[in-house]
Amino acid sequence: MDTIIQDPNPVLRAQAKPVPLPLSDEDRETLMTMLQYVRDSQDEALAEANNLQPAVGIAAPQIGVSKQMSAIRLVDYNDDDEEIVSEYALVNPRIISHSEKKCALSLGEGCLSIREEHAGFVPRHLRVKVKAYDALLDKEIVIQLSNYASIVFQHEIDHLHGVLFYDTINTENPWDDSNLKIIE
Repeated sequence: MDTIIQDPNPVLRAQAKPVPLPLSDEDRETLMTMLQYVRDSQDEALAEANNLQPAVGIAAPQIGVSKQMSAIRLVDYNDDDEEIVSEYALVNPRIISHSEKKCALSLGEGCLSIREEHAGFVPRHLRVKVKAYDALLDKEIVIQLSNYASIVFQHEIDHLHGVLFYDTINTENPWDDSNLKIIE
């Protein structure tokens, strides 16, 4: 946690720079280090031993690097209760289309870079289509996401544009769920 940039550091509010492709060795190493942080943070023993806050994603500005890179690791389970892991090491991700329908996490959102609590629903698009270069696959991808995965990707992409999750919480009625699908 000591290396994560904290709000109100101005790097979190800056527009991150696009990353030239092919990836430089330095950018690839940074991105893989970010992904390893997320992996390790999801392992209870490693997280405790290394003072890591659990995360599903991290964006380069959160480590003081103002570049359009983010690492995401989603864990789900199939009908046989087997773990399904999806990992992404994204460069220059952008949302190319989205649903009109909105959603929000039932308990609100959190962030590695924000220590104080900001209670309320964070409206997000229920479905998004994201285009990015994925360093794990070494190619450009287009991925369609919905529900929780959609929320995670939007959260990380917002970081690349200087937007923090609490920016869109309704300050007058933070838990207003009208027109939102609530994701548990």
